[in-house]
Amino acid sequence: MRSLLSFLLIGVPVTLILTLVGLTHGMIADSQERQRGSGADIVVRGTNAAAAISFSGATLSETFVHFLQSQPHVRVAVGVLTHTTSELTLTITGIDLDRFTAMSGGFTYLEGGPFRRPDDAIIDRYYAAQRHVHIGDTIMLLGRPWHTCGVIEGGKLSHIFVQLKVLQELDSSTGKLSQIFLKLDDPSNTAAVKADLKQKLPEYPIYSLEELTSMFNVDNIPALKEFTWVVVGIGVVIGFAVVCLSMYMAVLQRTREIGILKSLGGSNGFILGIVVLEAMLLGVGGTVLGIAMSFGAKWLIHTLVPASFQMAIVPVWWPIALGITLGSAAFGALYPGLRAAHHDPIEALAYE
Repeated sequence: MRSLLSFLLIGVPVTLILTLVGLTHGMIADSQERQRGSGADIVVRGTNAAAAISFSGATLSETFVHFLQSQPHVRVAVGVLTHTTSELTLTITGIDLDRFTAMSGGFTYLEGGPFRRPDDAIIDRYYAAQRHVHIGDTIMLLGRPWHTCGVIEGGKLSHIFVQLKVLQELDSSTGKLSQIFLKLDDPSNTAAVKADLKQKLPEYPIYSLEELTSMFNVDNIPALKEFTWVVVGIGVVIGFAVVCLSMYMAVLQRTREIGILKSLGGSNGFILGIVVLEAMLLGVGGTVLGIAMSFGAKWLIHTLVPASFQMAIVPVWWPIALGITLGSAAFGALYPGLRAAHHDPIEALAYE
């Protein structure tokens, strides 16, 4: 029972580490997929977007759409307005549906169809599953009710879409946009068009889509790397404490057995090796359990909040988690092991 509890207590921080890493990779991959699903080749962002992956407010004038549409090799320019919601990681996106369809190839509707009323909202299947809604249902967003007119396949820029003009009015941003997406006549012209636009609009952040999606990584998300190492540190401390306590109790329970081994010629190194080996086995078992529980965490997240959070299984972190666990286990076993190794065999044999 002591060993099983040790497996569980070691497995919990392993699960925590793998879940955090999985959420990071999953959400970055989801963001990249949705950006690519827009069908765009170039993205023009507002001047208040401090970084490529930061939120861009409504600072672009709609007149830019017509200007960009007239540029060489630009087949279609589509402006969108993005607004945050109360659901932490989700945003609502206002689009001109006809122009967005021309750029992206259109939505694949699983239920319902396009906008018909000003209060219509189109949601993807992940958000529909998270909120348990179907076409005709009402959802609350931005402090007002919206009529669900369509449920689509995911991967098209956003999880929630409404009409651009309606969102502009609600956001007091009439005539303003957050981003403008450009689809070119030939993707091979992307570098040339981007360079030309940077000369004409030097104050605006302009990215190729591949350049933008490549910036979706751990290094560009503020404080994420530091937070990950804090969690890893917590895992090390928990693993050390669990193993130290478990092996200390084991040494107390086996004092007489240790005395027998020493009276039969067992060296201090031999006794220490036994304790450390058991601690390492606890670390391996706890890591395996933690990996298994990370699959359970992924299932739970994808079942309850598939739109807000996306988690991936990252096997490359399994040996890292194992190394962290074995290191903390070996370090935690040192004191109990040294205590056992220095037992006087006569006193140990007389221990009750």
